[in-house]
Amino acid sequence: MDDLDARIVAAAKKRSRAEAAFNRADADLRELLVEARAVGKGPSHMAKLTGFTREWVAKIAPDPAKTRKIRIVRSKSTDQAAEPRES
Repeated sequence: MDDLDARIVAAAKKRSRAEAAFNRADADLRELLVEARAVGKGPSHMAKLTGFTREWVAKIAPDPAKTRKIRIVRSKSTDQAAEPRES
């Protein structure tokens, strides 16, 4: 293995470690956003704290009360869609 090969292997290992660290930090942040949403903090407030958009925060940590309602509505519409239509 020459010097260039060794540098490529070292860079690949460095990138792999950085990606793993990013994924851990991302998972931690997402968990905290969900926790904050559960105690009533809004997505606009959390967006100001994180620097991310309000929409991104709302997607990661949706309102728990609204999420339950959406599931109920979706399940009703799924039942209706399963019924055969008359032509």
